Amino acid sequence: MKQFIVIIVFICGVLKLNATNTPFSQISGTIVDAQLKEAIPFATISVIDASGKIVNGTTSKEDGTFVLKRIKKGTYSLKIQFMGYKTHTQKLNIDSKNLKLGTIPLTPSVAEMDEVKVVAERSTIEQRIDRKIINIGKDLITSGATASDIMNNLPSINVDQEGNIALRGNSNVKILIDGKPSNMDPSQLLKQIPSSSIKRVELITNPSAKYNPEGMSGIINIVLHKNTNLGFNGNLNTGLTYGENARFNGALNLNYRAGKFNVYTNLGGNFGDRHNRNDLDLTGKNAQQKIDMLNHNNSYLYKIGADFFMDDHNTFSFYTNQNIFKGGPDAVINATYFDNPSNNLKQDLNMDIENFNSTYNFAYKHTFKKEGHEILIEADYNDYDQDEDFAADFDNQTVYTPYTETVAENRKTLITSIDYTLPIGENSKLESGLESRNLKNEQDYNTTNPASTSSDYEYNRNIYSFYTTFGQNFDKFSYQIGARLERFTIDAEAENTRIFEDNYITLYPSGFFNYTPNKKNSYQISYSRRIDRPSLRQVSPIREISTPTITVLGNPDLQPQFTNSIEFNYTRNLKKGSFTAGIFYRNITDNINQLINEDPNDDANLIITYSNFDDTNAYGFELSSNYKFTNWWSANGSFELYQQTQKGVVGSEYTEVDNTAYTARINNSFSVSEKVTLQLFTYYRGPNKELQFKNEDVFFTNLGARYTFLNKKATLSLNFNDIFGTQKYEFSTTKPYRQKGMFKTEFQNVYVGFSYRFGSSKTKKLQRKKRNNDEKQGGGMF
Repeated sequence: MKQFIVIIVFICGVLKLNATNTPFSQISGTIVDAQLKEAIPFATISVIDASGKIVNGTTSKEDGTFVLKRIKKGTYSLKIQFMGYKTHTQKLNIDSKNLKLGTIPLTPSVAEMDEVKVVAERSTIEQRIDRKIINIGKDLITSGATASDIMNNLPSINVDQEGNIALRGNSNVKILIDGKPSNMDPSQLLKQIPSSSIKRVELITNPSAKYNPEGMSGIINIVLHKNTNLGFNGNLNTGLTYGENARFNGALNLNYRAGKFNVYTNLGGNFGDRHNRNDLDLTGKNAQQKIDMLNHNNSYLYKIGADFFMDDHNTFSFYTNQNIFKGGPDAVINATYFDNPSNNLKQDLNMDIENFNSTYNFAYKHTFKKEGHEILIEADYNDYDQDEDFAADFDNQTVYTPYTETVAENRKTLITSIDYTLPIGENSKLESGLESRNLKNEQDYNTTNPASTSSDYEYNRNIYSFYTTFGQNFDKFSYQIGARLERFTIDAEAENTRIFEDNYITLYPSGFFNYTPNKKNSYQISYSRRIDRPSLRQVSPIREISTPTITVLGNPDLQPQFTNSIEFNYTRNLKKGSFTAGIFYRNITDNINQLINEDPNDDANLIITYSNFDDTNAYGFELSSNYKFTNWWSANGSFELYQQTQKGVVGSEYTEVDNTAYTARINNSFSVSEKVTLQLFTYYRGPNKELQFKNEDVFFTNLGARYTFLNKKATLSLNFNDIFGTQKYEFSTTKPYRQKGMFKTEFQNVYVGFSYRFGSSKTKKLQRKKRNNDEKQGGGMF
């Protein structure tokens, strides 16, 4: 026994001696984006000796951290490279066992930055493992006054004549603001957000299991400005758009950071009138309808928040978003029936809308001693109130009598969540979380229209979910697998009578694999299962629009549609630019689409509603690229091609449509001097088909100029949009009878804008994990 103890003591002494005298060291650090202060995963780190030989290397993990082991003591150079960023190089004098380099910022290679860059001159695009991120620069801010105005300038996104957004050719997309859903209709919400209030837009086409699975084609997350520079700083933006009418917009971002507190605010607004024209030729009825509309808009947005950094491990945060809107359309509708002139009518329509949308968010984050080990508790409450007053009058009419309608709507949503992240070893990470989403919507509809009936409608939806994901990161590849389990309950009542209810449990798996063999190439393949639940406007039986010829309302029996999505993306870094290519495939069950039928009680009226159609498949190809041809000319463009076969019963007829759609856009930037930049943007969307409609092609060109002065703190912008006057939306259909239509608004306009920034430059940003905002990234100029 004594001999055994002596041997053990001897072995321990030898091991301790070897450990003390080992010539090897370890290097560690964290790589972040110099602008966003967010982690950069998959960056290439190399240690180079005096002869230029690489003696060790690795890639950063998803949280930006890296560790290099078994490096001999001595003098080296550290080189860090990643697509879209300037190469970082620094000297290393290794004379200790552990060398901690701390946070290492990488500067975007295309960002035109000075010591404080609140808004960059040019927008940039970052290709992350599961999304594209477009950082909104002055080139996009000056292309339009609102979020809706600039969306057509972004890759993979299309906006129709009513402001509805489609991602990859599909309108079933989830819109988030600061990673949170809003109770407002997305098309209305985007028209209320000033473009200058937007920091970045994230396109998440195949989200992982830890994110909300709603939205068949994915998620569009709009992140508003939140500055966290030390001291006092801010940014002022204002602009005037003039087509047939004048519209004004403005935003003010302010921030004060001192000690353990950070307080910030974003104030924005836009107001003015917009003229719309809608012509409908009902050739199957030998009739026509013309709508001349003037939309009034007064909308305001403000965001106020505060962060409290209690210590190195505990952070409390609170913010509120408030949207206020007053406006609505005044319209004149002329319907002419050539075979029966006695049915001709002229309707004067007036609609006054007031809504107030409030969001309150609280978050607490605790980080443990081990880097990356953390827990986040978050609560988000949204309250939406809208009052609508509608009046219809008729000239020279005995068939129709004037009437009024009111719709009062209240919508409340509460989201609570807990997210837990646990690093396992050096290469693995486990994430788990719980979430509860509770929604209650009430509508009170009152009408004096003898053809309609007053009613109340109540809709309640509760979703409870649990997710877990596991991922590993190695030198050249990484993967992540996960699943989300949800229980969904819903009930709807009209006039205190239950008209619909449902209850089910569903599993949503996901998987990602990324391979980065070198700094020039990156490959990624992913899979996810998603759901598109009908929106409130799609299920509400209360009319959305009502005229003597058209009624739009929802379908309470509408079922959700499910999607299985697979996509592959490739990113290539070029000497003077980069490009990203991707293909995707989607299998869709119970496809939701719009349906038009004749009113069984009035053959002169059309009813527009929604229905579930047969299962369908969709696939597509996307390519986006940027290239700097000369020191004064750079361009970026994108091309998207989508194909989908749609099947279903329209009226009493089974219909099958093969639709191939494509979109191309290119943005040219010309630097006339250090202070003057010109911009030329061209957009084309080819014709496409739906089950009932054929949509014609859309083409327009915008021309812009920017002048920077006051030591690059101020910018004056001038834009001429739709310079050839070609932008309009046309459609045609043969079901239920032959008709065609055209919509046109003040697309051709001139925009004049001014921006000015001020404040300090030292930054310390609160790193908050958002369940709808992953942090895996690449880079490149957009």
